[in-house]
Formats: sequence, C-alpha cells, structure tokens
Amino acid sequence: MSKEIYRLHPVSAIITSVKALKSMILPIAIIIITNGFNFSFNIQSEYFFETIMLVGVWGSAAVLALIGGVVRWRTFMYWFEDGELRVRYGLFVKKKRYIPFERIQSLNYNEGIFHRIFGLVKVQVETAGSKNGKPEAELTAIHKVAADAIEFEMQRAKVQEINLPDSENLIAPSEETKAPVIYRMSVRDLIVLATTSGGIGVVLSGLVAILSQFSDIIPYETLFHELEGFVKIGVFLVALTVMFVLIVAWLMSVVITLINYYEYTVRIEDEKLIITKGLLEKKRITLPLNRIQGIRIVENPLRQLTGFATVVVESAGGNGESGKDKKISLFPLIKKEDCVQSLTELFPELNWEPNLIRSPKRARSFFYRIDFVWLVPIIGASSYFFYPYGLLSLLLVPLLILLGIWQHKTAGYMLDDKQLIMQYRIFSRVTFFMEKRRIQSIQSRQTYFQKRKSVMSVKATVMSGMAGTTGNVPSLEQKDVEEIFAWYEH
Repeated sequence: MSKEIYRLHPVSAIITSVKALKSMILPIAIIIITNGFNFSFNIQSEYFFETIMLVGVWGSAAVLALIGGVVRWRTFMYWFEDGELRVRYGLFVKKKRYIPFERIQSLNYNEGIFHRIFGLVKVQVETAGSKNGKPEAELTAIHKVAADAIEFEMQRAKVQEINLPDSENLIAPSEETKAPVIYRMSVRDLIVLATTSGGIGVVLSGLVAILSQFSDIIPYETLFHELEGFVKIGVFLVALTVMFVLIVAWLMSVVITLINYYEYTVRIEDEKLIITKGLLEKKRITLPLNRIQGIRIVENPLRQLTGFATVVVESAGGNGESGKDKKISLFPLIKKEDCVQSLTELFPELNWEPNLIRSPKRARSFFYRIDFVWLVPIIGASSYFFYPYGLLSLLLVPLLILLGIWQHKTAGYMLDDKQLIMQYRIFSRVTFFMEKRRIQSIQSRQTYFQKRKSVMSVKATVMSGMAGTTGNVPSLEQKDVEEIFAWYEH
C-alpha cells in the first residue's frame, strides 16, 4: 500500500472561496434592496458611510474567504496506508481521519465548471456511517487519474480482505473499461421528462422564499389595494396574469430539468449502480445494490396517461441527489413495460407484476370526507369576499369527491413470503416495493368511524435518510391489515 502523500489541485482554493462567497450573495442583496439602492462614494453624500461599510464588510469577507480557501488547499493532504484512506487537514487545529477501504460504500464524483476546465473531479467518500447527508471525506479538486487511483486502491484492499490470489493483477478503472450501459435517457425522453415534471412547484416555492426575504420593504397594503382594483377591472385579466406566471415558472422548471438530467446514464458494475448526469455540473453517483431499502414506481397523472413512470430507489446511506435526501431517481422517465423488464433484470428475486388486494367499497367515503373540514371555510371566505365569482369555489366539492374516488380505486397491497407491495396516491400513483428484511416498522391507525366499518389504515417504513420513507395505504379491510402484521411478526 502506497505511503506517498497527495495534495489537492490549486483550483480547490478558488472553488472553496467561491463556495463561501456564494453564501453571502443573498444577505448583501437584501441589504442593498432594503437601502433602496441608495449608495454613493461621494464623501459629501449622506449615503457615503453606508456605502463604505458595505464595501468594507464585503471586501473583508471576500479576502477571508480567499485566505480560507488557500489555507484549506495548502494544509489538506491524503495518502494510502494499512488498508486505509487517510486524510489530514487544518492549520491551527490539525484534524486526521482514517477510513478503512472495506468501510467505503461508494465514491461519488462531481464535475463543476472549474473542474471541467482543468480536467478535475470532486470526490465524495461515502461510508455506512456518513451522517446528516455529509460524506465521510471530500476531496474538493483532484485529477481524474488520482480519483481512479483511489478506486483502484479500494478494490485492491477489498480483494486482499477476502484473500483472493489475484489482488496484484487488478486493472485500474478507466474510460475504456466502463461497465455496459443498462439505461440511457434519450433526447426525446429528456424533453418529455422536462415538460411533464413537477418542478413548477419547486420554482414557485423558491420565488415565494425569495420574496419572503424582502417582506419588510414590500408595500403589501398598496399592492392589495391595487389588486382589488385590478380584480374589479375583469376576472379575465387576473386569470391571464396567473396563467402567464405559471407558464414562466413551468419554462424555468423545464430548463432546470434539462440541465440536471442531461446525458443521464445508469451502469452496473461489481454489484453497484453507477449513475452519471448533468450539463453544467456533471455528477457520478455510486449506489451499492445491498444498500437499496425499497423501490418506488411513481406515475403522475400525465405520465400514467401516456404510459411513462419514474423509478425511485430508497438508500440506507450516502448523499443521494440532494444532500440529506437519500432518494435517488434510478430511471427518471421510462416506459412502464420497459420499467418492469429492467427492474426484473436488476432485482430478479422480487415480484414486479403484483395482483393487488384493493380497499373495500364501503371505505370509499373515508378518502374525501375528512377534507370537507378545511374546504368549508375556504368556500365560505371565497364566496363572501369575491361574490359572485367566489361561488365558483363550490366546484371544489365535486372535484374533491372525484379525487377521493380515484384514490380509493388506487389503494391496495400485496404480500408474499419475502416482500410487501403498497399502492396509493395523493395525485401521483405510487407503487412501493419493500423486502420484508428491509422494513423497519409497520404501523396501523383506526378512527372511531373506521372501526364501525371494519377498515384500518396501515403504514410501512424503510430506512432512508434521517426519518425513513413510509408507504401508506388508507382504509383497507381490518383483517387484511391484521394479516400484514402477522406476516411481519412471523
């Protein structure tokens, strides 16, 4: 095992500094807007002092961020010794971390803009003990050859651990020895994914979060008066404005999806799934098959109508796609028939075409009756303040009943010797496949009214993230839920 000391690429100093400066952009923007853009370098101006303070604070922070990046780069080093990846960093407080190679679950690669210019990668070392969505160790910027060397040393250590005779004849990984592709998203699929994704909700919530930062300077009272007059002009103009905002948010979500899922491919190698994707930032996620706790097939109404689905895997550890999230889109968009075939090849021990037991007919009302509690005040307020157009809110009642009937038709489950399958929906239909040995807990819930109808709701949770992921089928036959408990206890 080599004891040569390795260091990060100098670009890591810039990347670390830029990362620190990015966190300062929003606070500074809030200060500038709150001050009404009233800044001046004229010493006689009343805004001269505020301008100097802002420039001084920001300039000092930028210098400190740059110094911090340089210190991080100069003090960070790693090497291989005694079957471990060893890391040391820190200027005044020296920190060391020794990570046995057999504990390393995966090496995730990210290539941002700076990385791709210089042919570098960011390597995140994941172990089963990684907490709070943070990797065990992170190498900010190293050459791809150096990243391959880490993977090679990890493979050699694991081979020696099980005493195989050919540990010295391992071939270092390279672009030419990549595992065959089992799934690649075509341009057509990428466009369909972008146009049918639910990213519009994320964009709108992001806009609301940004606006909330400027709540002190937004003249809400004036805006409400203007809005009241605007509504009086015509409902058509209001509807047109809302539609325009939704279209812009939808277009933004399409662009974000195209950037995130560009050249999405899935490979399988040495009992690991290797996922690569991204346009501006190219990512490689490694997911050992033995860490997969459950698999969800998600079909929103539009995709269900067109025969497409999304396959999401729940992982027991690692960074997933978004920090603390352990949900990884295995197949972001795939035809339903191809989905079953691909999953059967990956996980042949599971049943991917279940015959589900559905919720009984007498339980149908439980899927929409409770929603009337919050719907009544909404209808009352809309009818009073926006009469007569507010009376249109009464249409929510039949729509809610139809949604409840739809949810009732979807709800179901299936058991066999080693797996539990749950199907349910809020809007998207979710089919959740769980192996018995992966289920962390099963819970039931029964209200007074459900007890009178002999129905009961059931939840099953698998390990994923901090709190796990739960499948929930409401209002099944009570004897069916009792059978699920008996199956799990046994």
